[in-house]
Amino acid sequence: MSKSPNVIPASLRRNHWMNQVLGHAQVRPDATAFKHRGVVTTWSEVAEHMDILAAALQRRGVSFGDRVLMLTLNHTQVVETVFAINRLGAIAVPINIRLSPAEAAYIIDDADADVIIVDQPLAPLVAAAGQVTSRLTRTIVIGEAGEGQESLSDLLAEPMGDFEAPDVPEDTTCLIMYTSGTTGRPKGAMLDHGNMAAQAMTVIRVNNIVDESDVSFLTAPLFHIAGLGSIGANFILGIPTVLHPLGAFDPVEILDAWEAEGATIVFNVPQQWQAICAVPGVKDRDLPLRVISWGAAPASDSLLRTMHETFPSALMVTVFGQTEMSPITCVLRGEDALAKLGSVGMPVPTVQCRIVDADMRDVSTGEVGEIVYRGPSMMKGYWRKEEETASAFEGDWFHSGDLVRRDEDGFVWVVDRLKDMIISGGENVYCAEVENALMDHPAILDAAVYGRPDPRWGEVPVATLVTRPGESVDLAGLRTWLETRLAHYKQPKDIAFAEALPRNAAGKVDKVALRTSDKVAYPIAS
Repeated sequence: MSKSPNVIPASLRRNHWMNQVLGHAQVRPDATAFKHRGVVTTWSEVAEHMDILAAALQRRGVSFGDRVLMLTLNHTQVVETVFAINRLGAIAVPINIRLSPAEAAYIIDDADADVIIVDQPLAPLVAAAGQVTSRLTRTIVIGEAGEGQESLSDLLAEPMGDFEAPDVPEDTTCLIMYTSGTTGRPKGAMLDHGNMAAQAMTVIRVNNIVDESDVSFLTAPLFHIAGLGSIGANFILGIPTVLHPLGAFDPVEILDAWEAEGATIVFNVPQQWQAICAVPGVKDRDLPLRVISWGAAPASDSLLRTMHETFPSALMVTVFGQTEMSPITCVLRGEDALAKLGSVGMPVPTVQCRIVDADMRDVSTGEVGEIVYRGPSMMKGYWRKEEETASAFEGDWFHSGDLVRRDEDGFVWVVDRLKDMIISGGENVYCAEVENALMDHPAILDAAVYGRPDPRWGEVPVATLVTRPGESVDLAGLRTWLETRLAHYKQPKDIAFAEALPRNAAGKVDKVALRTSDKVAYPIAS
């Protein structure tokens, strides 16, 4: 019998960002991988930190398939930590830093995770969430650790020892990204390495990246899919990523950073672009911007024209999608931006899509239907939510909840959302979640939440309330009540009162009637 030929180990051929990092560490070890607050980290340093931290986490019991929570800001160690978690075949679970303790506690419990990695300034939120859940057994702090905690720097100082990483197939879940659901409870979208590779290819095409001369500048938070989803292409190509610190948005500071770092690819949400374009002298800046992109919230036609006039030599790109699709599904490129103002562009080649009616029949050009998707960037499903997953994939297509129409040129136009959702400053606000919180108040009998246009945030939530007989609601007290239950961006900005909410024949609240009715609204939050 002849001897079987040797087989190359599959682990050497995997297309995920851990192997991409290791490849760049071999080919371009001293090239810049990341830059944060002027500190450069090379590809060889990223690879070393990834394996040292992975070994340390493994010694602490983290293994294949485990979930590791992350409550972090924007800096290099966050990305390195994601790499290290995934190196073990474990799953990184970012938590939005703007959540209330109760909201964070729900995610901790739902993710069924024992370990959390937290930036030191955010440690009080973990402590407050710990008053609601006892699920966490290990807290690792990026910065100075407190009592009963460990410091990430101590883990990185430990000898790596005989660490051997497991083989991690491309269909291994790498991220669980929580997105609120219409039932008022967040759902964790499971994204695997294949999803992220497909997304990276989309970004390469969308941004016309043809060589390694670009400098990518990240403003989006890493706890959003807009963060990691937009820089995965950099891991494939080995181009540098400048990570901008999170904090109060300062358009002058952003422009200074773009100029100093030689940024060529940038992304911002519309209200950020509005502030940037309004900076005096912005047109006189020495900015090598090649691609300016926006998404995550509606933008006005006037703003898009202003962006084009302010940065005439840059390719303006509109991106549209959702977390469950990793996230980009449609793109409006610069050459079409003005001719098709208001459109979200055309579906990207890596995504299959249809526009269908309620019976999953394709609608005609110009008719409104729900856009449904499938393809390599589509999530694996919702973590521990089989019914929601089955509902989302009814008919073997992912149902986006977006009502759209397609014009004769193939461009997609969003008409409305099946999902009762508001997009405020790039953040998803689900009305059912806010309504649930309001109706927990002892004086509130009924509540309806809906969006109104806002020049700064695109949309903001507002509410109409019905109080219990003989009860009244103090607005200052209601604001305090909501602060402990909802992130600030989810809280209604105006409150109106009614004797009863208008309902249709099916008993559902008629929010169209609420939006158009004459009512006295009282501001509650800025």
